[in-house]
Amino acid sequence: MTNRGTTRRGVFGAIAGAAAATTLAPEAALAGGDRQGQEKPFKAHPGSSKRPNILFILADDLGWGDLSSYGSPLIRTPNLDRLARGGVRFTNGYSAGAVCSPTRVALYTGRFPGRTPGGLPEPISAANATDGIPSSHPTLPSLLRSAGYTTALLGKWHGGFLPHFSPLRAGFDEFFGNYSGGLDYYSKISGNGHDLYDGETPVESDQYYTDLIADKAEAFVRRSHTKPWLLHLNFTSPHWPWEAPGDRAISAEITAKVKAGDGRALFHYDGGSLETYTKMVENLDTRIGQVLDALRRTGQERDTLVIFQSDNGGERFSYNWPFTGNKASLSEGGIRVPVIVRWPARIRSGQVSHEPVVTHDWTATLLEIAGAKPHADYPLDGASFAGYLLRGAAAPQRDLFWRTRSGRALRRGKYKYLRLTTGGADALYDVEADPREQANLAAKKPELAAALRQRWEEIDAPLLRYR
Repeated sequence: MTNRGTTRRGVFGAIAGAAAATTLAPEAALAGGDRQGQEKPFKAHPGSSKRPNILFILADDLGWGDLSSYGSPLIRTPNLDRLARGGVRFTNGYSAGAVCSPTRVALYTGRFPGRTPGGLPEPISAANATDGIPSSHPTLPSLLRSAGYTTALLGKWHGGFLPHFSPLRAGFDEFFGNYSGGLDYYSKISGNGHDLYDGETPVESDQYYTDLIADKAEAFVRRSHTKPWLLHLNFTSPHWPWEAPGDRAISAEITAKVKAGDGRALFHYDGGSLETYTKMVENLDTRIGQVLDALRRTGQERDTLVIFQSDNGGERFSYNWPFTGNKASLSEGGIRVPVIVRWPARIRSGQVSHEPVVTHDWTATLLEIAGAKPHADYPLDGASFAGYLLRGAAAPQRDLFWRTRSGRALRRGKYKYLRLTTGGADALYDVEADPREQANLAAKKPELAAALRQRWEEIDAPLLRYR
């Protein structure tokens, strides 16, 4: 049984039914389940406002279709759905990377992951002097801090390990959370040992991690702030291990295996279920609601710009329909993610946008909105959406670029150039008409395929090589 009393047969029947419905009309699937017909096409509402607080919420390995507002047949996410109703929901939102670290490096630097050594590992897994965001590199928090913002990161950092890297050395005034990619939700153990820190000091807590981070975020929001603030709220949920609230016995088992030297125990290949995953995502939604409620109760909701997205596509138990692929893949299921933006003072409610937007575009956007300038020696790769969101300008038109150790992808308009494996064949897809990337148009449109491949290689040429 699921936590809503649905039988196993009913669960898979619901999935099959949803899949059957969306195969008839791909755009209906992209419209987002029960939100279809209720949203209006995005239109900016020009006006004026003070510089907003910024709350950037990252989920971890959340699939494109894991929210009710993005078509999940099983998971109920009323708080994130409410966030979407209060602003604009993007159907063509993308992560900068196919796994955790590259996306986070791109978000903090505003640049392609391959611009810095810390963006090359997939993901960062060991402490060394290379794999991380250098303190000398300007970042979104450092630039906003220079512009008068208080900056904080709560939750997952994954931008390099101590003693070489930390959020406090990358522009954040404060940090509470974990340095690694994944940790046990109760014991806080990771593949690198105990992994819960207040700044750079280890601390203890046996509270369920998602709840702990939400409590810290609520406390931050409720403080008396004299300056605008930037809060990165980086949950590890629903990243493995597959532990829902209350699963202390599972936590104890996994923790014992890690302490005994089992380096793969946290991957939890022998555990998890749709029911557990559902509970994890629904708890994540509840805890995000807790933070959003604090914004409302403290009178900060109107003047706080909230952005929600996942750091990459979903993993084993995610619902990525109508896409193929998942985390680590450059197919749409690995990089197309839910993206929601709300700012009551400037953005009207109940809207949807089909414009492609990628993680590091938000870096450029937030810098412009906050009145901060990028560092001249570190030009951004992201494009600002401030004009589109606030002034009625056209959305930026540019090629979206991705690179992994084995794959390559570039999207121009509705067409996507894709190569999934080293030495593999080039493919070309119309991802508007064919979001499942099944009809390879490379032979039908060889000139376009060649042009996109050439552009990919031009962008790739100055980037760092994989080691």
